[in-house]
Amino acid sequence: MPKVEILMTGAYPEWDMVDLEATYRIHRLWEAADRQELISRVGKDIRAIATRGELGASAELMAQLPNLEIVSCYGVGTDAIDLSYARANGIRITNTPDVLTEDVADIAIGLLLATARQVPQADVFVRSGQWGSVAMPLVTRVSGKKVGIAGMGRIGKAIAGRAAAFGCDISYFARHDHQDVAYTYEPDLIALAAWADFLIVIVPGGEATMKIINAEVLEALGPNGILINVSRGTTVDEEALIAALQGRTIQAAGLDVFLNEPRIDARFLTLQNVVLQPHHGSGTVETRKAMGQLVRDNLAAHFAGRPLPTPVV
Repeated sequence: MPKVEILMTGAYPEWDMVDLEATYRIHRLWEAADRQELISRVGKDIRAIATRGELGASAELMAQLPNLEIVSCYGVGTDAIDLSYARANGIRITNTPDVLTEDVADIAIGLLLATARQVPQADVFVRSGQWGSVAMPLVTRVSGKKVGIAGMGRIGKAIAGRAAAFGCDISYFARHDHQDVAYTYEPDLIALAAWADFLIVIVPGGEATMKIINAEVLEALGPNGILINVSRGTTVDEEALIAALQGRTIQAAGLDVFLNEPRIDARFLTLQNVVLQPHHGSGTVETRKAMGQLVRDNLAAHFAGRPLPTPVV
């Protein structure tokens, strides 16, 4: 029996690639010298797309695959996948929720500590031989402070639990009040920023949250406030954020995501009051193995006619 043919938009870790290559006939779109030629040649045979959250699957791509049945996404975010097109054409969509929750929550708190306590700057201070010659500047405490969380989904709740362990007071902004948490609901994002010492962003990407962290929110956060973004680069108005960092109208920012990653705005590289991460919130061996397994489980379930483990559409 011939192998099911799958179009992959980007590489997965080698342990996933070995398994996928053994099970399916894989077409590597990212390696094609002429991507359109590859799609034109094999498009009618493709029954699945294996993609990553940041790469997604556009309506234009899916429309060229007339026998496409499923898009399995390596990542929790599906904002780069045209869900409307998928629904209209009976294409199933899956993602990898839950398995990355703890790691992303860890990195949110890690970025907060690194930014407030200036951990990267302290490392440079020691390595450059300044220790003993000049005094390391004093930094900002995290414990006991006011933490505002924009987004109270799985990851938001995990972040809140970690912040609570630091004795922090927690309020959150979301589309609705979550009855299963004891934290204070604040329906006004500007009011949340004005109240908070630290604002952590973990809302989904997409049109509804485009530039939700804007100049007004940053102004409300104020000169002693710190912004942490572990959601999507689209959720922050980067022009407003860079202006706030340059003008010190907020104290600092810790960022794992950017608007045009990996080719981020070069001005970020010149700022001393920002900690930069290469969109690596889920980048542990344990989580990446679990994500890859869930992608493979969704594909296997679909082609065996079983219920999908983590359906989106």
